[in-house]
Amino acid sequence: MAALCAILGLAAVKATGCRRSSPAESRISYAFGTMGTRAECTLYDCPRERAEAAFAAVEREFDRVTKVCNLYDPSSELSRLNREADKDFFVCSEMLWSILCEARRAHRASSGAFDVTVKPLMDLWGFYRKRRQVPSRAEIAETLKRVGMDKLEWDDARRAVRFRTPGMAFDLGGIAKGYALDLAAAAVVKTGAKCGVIDLGGNLYLLPQAPEHGRYRIGIRSPSGTGDSGTVLELFGGCAVSTSGSYERFVVLDGKRYGHVVDPATGEAPYLNRSATAVAPTGIESDWLSSAAFLRGEGIVPQLEKAVPGAKLTLTVAPAANDK
Repeated sequence: MAALCAILGLAAVKATGCRRSSPAESRISYAFGTMGTRAECTLYDCPRERAEAAFAAVEREFDRVTKVCNLYDPSSELSRLNREADKDFFVCSEMLWSILCEARRAHRASSGAFDVTVKPLMDLWGFYRKRRQVPSRAEIAETLKRVGMDKLEWDDARRAVRFRTPGMAFDLGGIAKGYALDLAAAAVVKTGAKCGVIDLGGNLYLLPQAPEHGRYRIGIRSPSGTGDSGTVLELFGGCAVSTSGSYERFVVLDGKRYGHVVDPATGEAPYLNRSATAVAPTGIESDWLSSAAFLRGEGIVPQLEKAVPGAKLTLTVAPAANDK
């Protein structure tokens, strides 16, 4: 998504696995590639030895989640689940089960707007394999038969799940990064680092202690696609921020740009000129909240904020042309 930036906090580090310090601001950053995106951890007023331990902890936690949730790795637990769960119950690890349980909660809280069974639709629209034309109504209707949380069976006692319909599959792209942020933040705090920002592809976790001025300033990129910061949020620490929009990851079909989010109810990939930013107590909540709000718009915001105490959603609309 990469739609957020900590205006006071992120050093300009572009090289993978690169560390850079800024003595004047008592700031040190570490950037690396992970989970198909770029991650960066920036710490303030932190001794180098402690910062090094924190950076190692962040990378370790992101790697742990990648090994479980990587759709592109046939040996990952998620890939095995997607291959096997239409034959019998698949018994999940504690990590995967935690993510799926939160996905089930998110589905209920969003009245179905957030649904991790959308992978067949993501495939159809060409987000994993290229295509040039918008899917036909018949293709969408056929694919929708393999989408829906109502087509799952859950065995909570065994931490197991089964697909009732062959061809179903999970896509955890709208929730796994938030979960990884939570693990990384907890690991960083254990090292003794308290002030800074963990950035995973634009999903941010703000560590408990804000910088000297007392708050973090977070810029939300305008959905116009111009790269401008349309809104600036001032936040205390101990929370996560995520933005969903159609301008960062998309496909161009029949000359129109479709964002990397598919509506599980209609099977359509909306080409909306809006973004949704969620501030929430945890990264996993901010991740799915922003996705659900992006799809459903202002009407669902009160419902989502009620479902997650402490959450705050901001929708931004821009008159952007939908073209290449």
